[in-house]
Amino acid sequence: MHASPAPDSPRSSHSPPPSGAQGDIELELLALANSLYNMGTTVINDSTKEKDKPGSGKQVALRANEVVHHLGVVDEIAQSTRTMIPFQILSDIDAARNPMHLTKERLERAATENQFMNGKIAGIESYRHILRDALEQNFPELSEHLESPK
Repeated sequence: MHASPAPDSPRSSHSPPPSGAQGDIELELLALANSLYNMGTTVINDSTKEKDKPGSGKQVALRANEVVHHLGVVDEIAQSTRTMIPFQILSDIDAARNPMHLTKERLERAATENQFMNGKIAGIESYRHILRDALEQNFPELSEHLESPK
């Protein structure tokens, strides 16, 4: 079964996973997400059926076993993986915030603050030039001590 990536995935749906451990973990995480989805739909389907029906909980148990299996494989791969993930990213994911959106927001905020600081610097430079010109005009004897304009 080939599942397509999320709409905000950095890779296109047709690109193969990377080779090595990173590709293995990506495929396993995709399988885990698929198993979790299947378990959720099974629970919803079972909750809408008659509860007295024999064997109705059997499918949920099978789906739960699949999820546990995938979690075990992810844990095995994690033991040999030395990639460090910043704790903030894990906290954001745990709080159901998309790290891609957070990165975009932080970059936009940094760009906005950068523009604001550039405006302040330009204002100070403009004021400095006006002040120097006014000092030179009103106090010509100070002109040799004033910084020349750039």
